[in-house]
Amino acid sequence: MGEDTHGIGRRALFVTGAAAALTLGTVSFAAADGQAPGTRETRTVRGTLPPGCPDFVYVPVEVPSGVREIKVSYTYDRPNVPAGTTGNALDIGIFDQHGIELGGAGFRGWSGGARTEFFVRADDATPGYLPGPVHAGTWHVALGPYTVAPQGLDYELTVTLTYGEPGTPVRPVYPPERAAGRGRAWYRGDCHLHSWYSDGRRTPAEIAALARAAGLDFINSSDHNTHSSHAHWADQAGDDLLIMLGEEITTRNGHVVALGTDPGTFVDWRYRARDNRFGRFAQRIRKAGGLVVPAHPHATCVGCAWKFGFGEADAVEVWNGPYTPDDEVALSAWDATLVASVRAGGAWLPAMGNSDAHRDPDAVGMPQTVVLAEDLTREAVQEGLRAGRSYIAESKNVEVSFTATGGRGERAGIGERLKVAADTPVTVRLEASGVPRCTVRFVTDEGVLLTGDPLPVTGSGVVEWRTTPQYAAYVRAELRHETAAGPLPGALAALTNPIFLGR
Repeated sequence: MGEDTHGIGRRALFVTGAAAALTLGTVSFAAADGQAPGTRETRTVRGTLPPGCPDFVYVPVEVPSGVREIKVSYTYDRPNVPAGTTGNALDIGIFDQHGIELGGAGFRGWSGGARTEFFVRADDATPGYLPGPVHAGTWHVALGPYTVAPQGLDYELTVTLTYGEPGTPVRPVYPPERAAGRGRAWYRGDCHLHSWYSDGRRTPAEIAALARAAGLDFINSSDHNTHSSHAHWADQAGDDLLIMLGEEITTRNGHVVALGTDPGTFVDWRYRARDNRFGRFAQRIRKAGGLVVPAHPHATCVGCAWKFGFGEADAVEVWNGPYTPDDEVALSAWDATLVASVRAGGAWLPAMGNSDAHRDPDAVGMPQTVVLAEDLTREAVQEGLRAGRSYIAESKNVEVSFTATGGRGERAGIGERLKVAADTPVTVRLEASGVPRCTVRFVTDEGVLLTGDPLPVTGSGVVEWRTTPQYAAYVRAELRHETAAGPLPGALAALTNPIFLGR
């Protein structure tokens, strides 16, 4: 076993910028000549990262030819810190001989802080990593000091090469882009899910089973900063479940779901908002056929709040898992974007809801987005989501119909525009089921203009309201659970995208 010491003082390259990177001294191995198949060679390096160090620290590894497998393990200290002070958290991944340039040509895997070791070889890899040959060249172990304690972060990194002939490369198989469907219909989906290919604890098979039990018609894979799960969903798709492929791009300034990208699409995450690079990767998502959906934009965890703005977004996740105060903030902020779109007379940003389920007891399909699509295909579902023809429900038990009708029978539904004159009387009608004792609220650009009585214990009811476009530029509906006390509204049971009123 070889040993070396790395620290901030021994740097080979320093790249300035908000998402600065540091490249440390190279870890070298002997040439493979004369190495018997199965021979292992190990190097261990140690170092310290101080507070304020770059977002990414790279350890180059010179890999000779003839290597069958590369294995990496690491540890780091977790000292006690004062209350209110961040401790140590160190993420890890690896890039191959194609390099570490932004865009990910050399990307071979990322596990964040979910694993303490991983391996890569031609025929297999640790979940989160991509199988493939271990070619000769300079590889880079990527360390991501997510947070660093005031005392600094001491780490130990061990790299082991196994020599020998490579195994047979695996050929990826991806799920189909179409399920049986029911033609034009309302389809239920959960587009933010984590498997054991990132920091989740469930297999694709377990997630698919839970999705079916939750009454879902479609799901989207969204593991953090890796597309390694894409080749492991095909066996779980079926006529009753469309499985789309994506990624949760987890930056230091917020997370965004790439929804329904082409199989094998990787989207880089190594930048901050002030780097002015997000537009490039939003375009990457769209070129790969996906939607750009900022996730939990007002979450309070370190690095989780969305700071890139919404100019590149196709939709926004306003409800993430069990309804919490940060979802209430996200809902209010989203409503403000609707007002702005009315003022500008342009496009508007639809809302989505997803579970962000990782492990038990996280409930897949709580909440779920219910979308009106022409069929159960990737393209049709995405088009419905992009157009805002959707509502969010806390479970499969909740069904909502929401319409606006003009005096001559003109009619519009969720995500549509009722094109009538400003003084035309309009009837807004909501029919709901599966929402016992919930209160209906109609929200407009002026605010909440109707709060109905609680629905009966049967969970079904109808609420109507009359208005005009000059009084309400749009109307959306909320169904909320009863609250125990106080002025705050109860948690959501359902939320619709708006209907716009007027020409």
